[in-house]
Amino acid sequence: MNKDFRQVWDNCLRFIKDNVKAAEYRTWFEPIVPVKLNGKVLTIQVPSTFYYEYLEETYIDLLRKALLAELGEGTGLEYNVVMQNNMPHHQSTIITMPTNDKKDLYNNPVNMPNEDHSSIKNPFVIPGIQKLQIDPKLNNRNTFNRLVEGEFNRLARSAGYAIATNPGKTTFNPLFIYGGSGLGKTHLAQAIGIETKDRFQDKVVLYVTGHEFSTQFADATLNNTRNDFLHFYQMIDLLIIDDIHELSGKEKTQDIFFEIFNHLHQTGKQLIITSDKAPADLESFEDRLLSRFKWGLSAELTNPDYESRKAILKQYAYNEGIEINDDILDYVAAHITNNIRELEGALISLLAHSTLNRETITIDLARQIIDKLVKNTTRELSVGYIQKVVCDYFNLQSDAITSKTRKREIVQARQIAMYFAKNMTKLSLATIGSQIGGKDHATVLHACKTVNNLIDTDRQFKGYIEEIEKKLKI
Repeated sequence: MNKDFRQVWDNCLRFIKDNVKAAEYRTWFEPIVPVKLNGKVLTIQVPSTFYYEYLEETYIDLLRKALLAELGEGTGLEYNVVMQNNMPHHQSTIITMPTNDKKDLYNNPVNMPNEDHSSIKNPFVIPGIQKLQIDPKLNNRNTFNRLVEGEFNRLARSAGYAIATNPGKTTFNPLFIYGGSGLGKTHLAQAIGIETKDRFQDKVVLYVTGHEFSTQFADATLNNTRNDFLHFYQMIDLLIIDDIHELSGKEKTQDIFFEIFNHLHQTGKQLIITSDKAPADLESFEDRLLSRFKWGLSAELTNPDYESRKAILKQYAYNEGIEINDDILDYVAAHITNNIRELEGALISLLAHSTLNRETITIDLARQIIDKLVKNTTRELSVGYIQKVVCDYFNLQSDAITSKTRKREIVQARQIAMYFAKNMTKLSLATIGSQIGGKDHATVLHACKTVNNLIDTDRQFKGYIEEIEKKLKI
């Protein structure tokens, strides 16, 4: 009996969901759309070539097991890649799922845009002269191990790590990382450089800011060494330009960077670019340069959510060899919400004050320090923090509220979390529901009505609400 391709993929997803973290599942599997089933070859549609490559690099074994369990031996997987203009671009690539532990057998090679250009000679390098041994200008602390992963940076971090394992040979070239100040753009860009140097010691890696690049070019022009400047940058294997917006309005500097970009890209070298704005929002840039910024992958870094902020604080304390009470980390993470730099700054201030004054780090001390750092401490709470406080109060696991269980105590805790999220955040009911167990707005509305009714009729329950509210307002 012929199986329906949608049912086949749904069954595969159930298997996959049991074997990956929820965040991974949402990022890498929910966007996939099943297209057809031809014999034992399942065709799936993915949002970009980046998804295709990342699935093949990270989840091929899991996909193989899921498909083998569903369709048996001889299973094949075929991809449709949707390009940025939303028109489907068919990749005629069939991957036969092997029954052993080896990765996969390609019946047809993938036609990827970045081919190996190692045979192309650099016309600006004099034969016999070896590449310079240059200082990559990387901070050795900015490694991937020290870079906390969360929803706010997952796409950029995943792409960056993939680049470091195969620089210049992925479709996300250039990798354009953008976002506000203090969100970790420099850390991520340098982590890619450090990982690349660790894996490929012969690669020439260079980190330079947009301001430094502009200054160097101005000096080269003044000293009549423009060609030396150009040739030097064309010998780089992985070039990291931080804060590219510093080139805004500088036509001559953009012209020389355009030449360097073209040469590096055409010869299979890797470019990493960071900016405080997306390519489309950059002002006073040549259109031809902006067009090239969009060739690869543009990945945004956003403000970290509560869980990510606490993980960042824990990572920083661990790196510095310091033990800090969990309640204090909760307090700092709940009050410092703008960016990573302010988070770490708050923790440094707290540690310095404690050390210099020989005081134990307490919630009261944290409140004193943060009151000086944050202009307005009457902040909007995150849904994640509200869930944690509610779970802690009722001695529940932190993920209990978002589970599908219908146990009375958990349902009630979920309703209380929804009640406080509605009253203490500016989020819509639909957004609150999506973050608390994937519920809809009607469920949140019902929860709020239920909690209000219980407050009016149940004195003990009212006490619960008052105590939780006090904890949330600390």
